[in-house]
Amino acid sequence: MKLELRGITKRFGALVANDDIKLTIEEGEIHALLGENGAGKSTLMNVLYGLYRAEEGEILLDDVPQHFAGPGDAMAAGIGMVHQHFMLIPVFTVAENVMLGHEQVKAGGRLDLAAARTRVREISERFGFDVDPDALVESLPVGVQQRVEIIKALSRDAKVLVFDEPTAVLTPQETDELMNIMRQLKAAGTSIVFITHKLREVREVADRITVIRLGKVVGTASPTASNEELATLMVGRAVDLTVDKAPATPGAPALVVTNLTVIDPLGQILVNDVSFDVKAGEILAIAGVQGNGQTELTEALMGLQPRVVGEISLDGTSLRGHSVRQVLDAGVGFVPEDRTRDGLVGGFTIAENLMLDRANKLPFVKRFNLQLSYLADFARTKVTEFDVRSQGIETPVGRLSGGNQQKVVLARELSRDLRLFVAAQPTRGLDVGSIEFVHERIVATRDGGTPVIVISTELDEVAALADRIMVMYRGRIVGIVPGDTPRSVLGLMMAGETPAEGAAA
Repeated sequence: MKLELRGITKRFGALVANDDIKLTIEEGEIHALLGENGAGKSTLMNVLYGLYRAEEGEILLDDVPQHFAGPGDAMAAGIGMVHQHFMLIPVFTVAENVMLGHEQVKAGGRLDLAAARTRVREISERFGFDVDPDALVESLPVGVQQRVEIIKALSRDAKVLVFDEPTAVLTPQETDELMNIMRQLKAAGTSIVFITHKLREVREVADRITVIRLGKVVGTASPTASNEELATLMVGRAVDLTVDKAPATPGAPALVVTNLTVIDPLGQILVNDVSFDVKAGEILAIAGVQGNGQTELTEALMGLQPRVVGEISLDGTSLRGHSVRQVLDAGVGFVPEDRTRDGLVGGFTIAENLMLDRANKLPFVKRFNLQLSYLADFARTKVTEFDVRSQGIETPVGRLSGGNQQKVVLARELSRDLRLFVAAQPTRGLDVGSIEFVHERIVATRDGGTPVIVISTELDEVAALADRIMVMYRGRIVGIVPGDTPRSVLGLMMAGETPAEGAAA
């Protein structure tokens, strides 16, 4: 099915989110829609899917104009969407989620779950998805949950599939699997719109690339275009795709972790007897495939894990057993891996989110009264300093793009007097411009003498930022190696292989 968007314009008050956008996706084509966070990509696809109504322009399928009053009309016309944040009910089975919204009933009015199970099996077998129709969604890994979203769309005979930032929450292995799935769908004749800001993925899988900046189409490119060319189109300026940093001049160990073990409520060991230190003025990157104990180790450092054995000390003071509030008050800055769930309050304004760590202290609160004028001045300063793009400090943070949300978290954490900075997946879901900004801030924090821990599943990021790299596998430390260790060695370590003699730092 051929999809064409002609002159789509969508406004939110004075903000023009989409400005006269023209786009054509041919049948059986993977068409990448590339742009920074906030460029208007998702808004455009929400117009296509019937979630928004454009003020101007039209949508055509096989040259026939369409008029969608809602997602139901779009689905009926053959358009499916796989959202960045999955639209699944965790306590339902796969089959129940797939049939939700277009339930089939048997005689007597009972739901025909057997038909839904059969449909799931048919699609799974056709594309090699290996999804159990009776599995509870909450028990499935993220990559398999995404397959359920794809099955949902295909079960409704989608001829055009929109993938909205589909790799934002996937591991590298899951991302590779998704690329293969997209190629299979293309071979079956499905037209795919691939919304992303990740240059490697675009060049790997797309047939054509359209770049959107500030709501407008600014160019088209082929997958043979260089990363530098694509990044310049996206951001409107030359982007440094490498991290520019001088060699570290580390001081004495600041954070010392000794024989740390984390145990879950069922008695399972998640982090197994790990010991390491982080020196003042260095970046220690913790690498590994997601799910090998990095998250639980981070939570233990921040006082978020209740069952911890071993010792954690910062500048000679023990932090083990401290509450999150006590850890923060000790001078630890924290960027959580899930900013929307753990780092921000979506319904609060930018200004309110910037004071979350200090809502009980001077100068934000005096004699139990919020100092509004001080907060406003502080927020405006940080919005400018960290280039947070919004309609003002009173904008709810939930309305910001992912990159701008991350800048709010960084602005809040880095505006405190820090003795340790911990950043978990600091650029997950961000575009090249935002990644460049975040990396610069992390390096500047190191250069200011603060010890920094970066936890990342992105090997490119680890190699670019780290002065030393600690690799974890199944809850243990495989090794701690210099930051310039070859990626081939790091890859083997991530699979559990101990580094060769002399590689350890």
